[in-house]
Formats: sequence, C-alpha cells, structure tokens
Amino acid sequence: MGRIRNVVVIYAENHSFDNMYGLFPGANGISRATPEQTTQLDHDGRPLPELVVFGPDGKPDPRFPRMPNRPFRIDAPPVNKPPTESLLSPVHAFFHNIEQINGGRNNMFAAMSNTGGYTMGYYDGSVMQVWKWAQEYTLADNFFMGAFGGSYLNHHWLVCACTPRFPNAPASMQVRLDAQGRLEKQPGSPPAREGAVQVFSDGGVPLTADGWAVNTLQPPWQPSGIPPAANGPATHADAAGTSTFRPPLPPQTARTIGDALSDKGVEWAWYAGGWNAAVADGMQPPGTRRSVIYSRASGMNFQPHHQPLNYYLRYAPGTPQRARHLKDGDDFLHAIASGTLPPVSFYKPVGVNTQHPAYTDIMTGDAHIAGVLEKLRASPQWKDMLVIVTYDENGGFWDHVPPPAGDRFGPGSRIPTILVGPTVKRGFIDSTPYDTTSILKFITERFGLQPLPGIRPNMGNLANALK
Repeated sequence: MGRIRNVVVIYAENHSFDNMYGLFPGANGISRATPEQTTQLDHDGRPLPELVVFGPDGKPDPRFPRMPNRPFRIDAPPVNKPPTESLLSPVHAFFHNIEQINGGRNNMFAAMSNTGGYTMGYYDGSVMQVWKWAQEYTLADNFFMGAFGGSYLNHHWLVCACTPRFPNAPASMQVRLDAQGRLEKQPGSPPAREGAVQVFSDGGVPLTADGWAVNTLQPPWQPSGIPPAANGPATHADAAGTSTFRPPLPPQTARTIGDALSDKGVEWAWYAGGWNAAVADGMQPPGTRRSVIYSRASGMNFQPHHQPLNYYLRYAPGTPQRARHLKDGDDFLHAIASGTLPPVSFYKPVGVNTQHPAYTDIMTGDAHIAGVLEKLRASPQWKDMLVIVTYDENGGFWDHVPPPAGDRFGPGSRIPTILVGPTVKRGFIDSTPYDTTSILKFITERFGLQPLPGIRPNMGNLANALK
C-alpha cells in the first residue's frame, strides 16, 4: 500500500455488475444466480408469468417483446438493442432499491421499477474496451454501492460515507411508507404484470420522516439545476426552488475525505468534466435557457447532483478550498500529461461520458474511460499509481448477489469495479467484500488520515487486489 503515491478514482454511472460484467469469465456472474434470485415476483408474492417492459407512459413498450421471467440479453435476440443505443433508465431510488433487494433475494426488481422487466436485462460486456482492462488487471466481483438508491446519495457516500441532512423540511418532502416500511402504493395500482409500479412516494420524494436526504436534491450553489434568484447572488441557487426542483439541500457540514486529506496536508482534487462551462451556465440570470446543465444542447449534459462537494459549506463559492480543490476535467487531463496529479484525484466524467442510461449509451463512455486509462498509463506518475474505475450505483438494474450486512443506508446492490496500476495483481478476480467506503478506507490508511465515522468496518480496504 505504501508504494502507491497517486490514487485516481474514476466514477461512472448506473450499471449493476450483472448488467455489464455478468458474463465475465471466472467471475460471480449470472450463471451462478439461483432460481429464487432470477425469478421475479409480483407484489402479491407470486412469480410474474412473463417479463413485460414498460415505457415512460407506464404501458408495455412496443420496442420490447414479452419474455420469460429470467435475465435476458439486451443486445441479443429477441431484443437486439446494441450497446451503442441509448435506452431506458429504470428508477434508481433509495426505498425502491431496498424493496428490490427484498432481504437479499433480489426478486422484486421488475415489480418495483418504472420499466418493469427491463431491469433484468444485461449485455455481453466483452465488446467494451474497459472489459479488456479488467482482464489485464483486477476485477472486483464482490463490490457494492455504498448506499441504497441513486446517484445523488452514492456520490455523498463516496466523499463522506454519510447521508445528508435536511432538518425542518416540509412534510410534503417526506416519504410515505406503509406499516411494513415499504413504499405506500397507490390504491388500485395494477399488478406488476400489467403496469409499472405506482406509489405515493416515487424517487422524487427526497426525505425520510426524520430528515435524512436520501433522494436527489439540488446543490445550494451553482452549478445547480436551480437558477439564481432574481435579486440574489449569481453564485447561489434560489432557496425557494422552482416549479421543477424542490428547494436545494441546505449547505452540509459533515466531514469529508477532502477535509481529512487537507487536515493532514495531503493535496487532492475533484475533477469534473464540464465544470467551468457549467459554473458559467448556472450563473446566468433566471429565465435564461441553459445549454450545459441538464442539457444536451452543448453535447455535455452536465449533472449538478453528481458534484457532491458542491453541497458542503467548506467548498462554498468564494472559499479558498473551492478554488483549490474543485477543478475542471481539462485540468485533470493536463495534470495527467504533465505528471502533476495530486496524491488523490477523483474524476467525474461529464454526463455524455458517464454511461448513464437514457441520456447516453454504454460505448461512448467506455471509449472515454478507456482513453483516460491509456493517458494515465502514459503519465510520468504511472509507476506509483492506483486507478479505481467504479460506478456510483446500479441504475435500477438487477444483480443476483445479496449485499452484505451494513446499516440503515446500505450497502446497496453490486456494481462493477476495476483496479488498475503497476502494483495491482494481473488477470485477477478479487472476491473480497468491498463497498464504496472501501475506497475511503484505502485512502485513509494509505495517507494516515483520521477515519470518517461512516466507513464500514466489515468492508475490505482494497489491499487484496495489490501484489
């Protein structure tokens, strides 16, 4: 561990392990799933008679045939949708994920999804360039997302191993659960075989009853999905929210891995593709049409809720810590080439390069990430480097492996993770139990930091992947 001088974390989007690496030779893939895990149940506990894929209107999507109740290839007959095509994005939210996992049986994914049976789809990932990096170095096949649910919450778990707080929020922002602790279903909601799940509290309701912000809220500062107030600072999101977005998350004060590194005098940076353009786009007057934030007009589609440090008071606009540590993706590429990466780097590709379903395809992001890996291997700092390519969360896609015991917030479903570097074992499959907090554990131990409270003690520290 002490040989590593540079840690680089590349954070992609929204795929389960089985969805992308379920056919990887020697890994714990789809062939090892039990009938209980592959057979999806309806809300009444009975097996679905078939898998039906639902479109945005909650009705059967004519692009997809009805299929047997088991995992299916998206890129093979009878579906035949190539990985170059941008397809559906299953709901990926906190309470949905808990119900889908169903105590480790993983048999409620189709019933608890807006896309129905599409959650059971997977690809032959061998066409991907990053797959070949996994073959050359180490693929972790027992790595889980840090928290149940979606991108917003899992980004926070990457930087603080914690869930944000929103005290004194309106009751309308709180989830509605039934007596069993499950999402309260709409009266008359059809069975899963007939229509997409309908609940009172969908993925857009962000808070638990006791104020934990588990589903997506916008940052309090630009770039944010919420524009500035008409008479407010251009750097701030309107505290009232908009007709599209609820009020932003209040500035957070929990200790992050950035704080721990800075307190120890270790340099670090969060590099985000499109950051500079998104900051400028966000600071435009309210009512101005945006071309970068949640927009494909510029080709970027920047996602503000994927920028976790922009929620924390220590990194507010105008602070020295923000200027020093929150940087643009171009700065990352320049630092790679010049050999000036700090000891710890987090890299978040811009939206089009994240592999997130619905607004981009798999192969565009795969080519981008593989290109970054090639640049890193050519860097003057390569000989002392560990690169971790991982995903924020499963994107609502099925995975058959039960998450290990954790706490109220996770871990959630299994995700792909690849470790690359000169000190990484070659051609190795690492089945050590890991989750997102394992990355923080490795950084903490390598640089002698004060541990963050949320790092899970029963998760590995990545050391088993090293020579």
